[in-house]
Amino acid sequence: MKHLIHTLNKAFDHRVRLGVMAVLMANDGVSFTELKEALDLTDGNLASHVSALEKAGYVQVAKQFVGKKPNTTYTASSEGKQAFQDHLAALEKLLRG
Repeated sequence: MKHLIHTLNKAFDHRVRLGVMAVLMANDGVSFTELKEALDLTDGNLASHVSALEKAGYVQVAKQFVGKKPNTTYTASSEGKQAFQDHLAALEKLLRG
């Protein structure tokens, strides 16, 4: 059982990244504003954590303009979805002992 902890994905260690992935897993695409409000975060805090998930290949970012306003939308990549599901499975194994 002591080796199970090593099966957890370090990309999801932080509660914000865990929250981002949970929201993205439950929705097809989420705007920056929606994600910020859902998780009650500052712009900078959300941006840094989403950036880390994007670098890991777990989050896809789409930037566009709606009228004259920039709009950024996030989705979980297929790799991100699998990694998050694997992480949750490892947590369940830990809980069950």
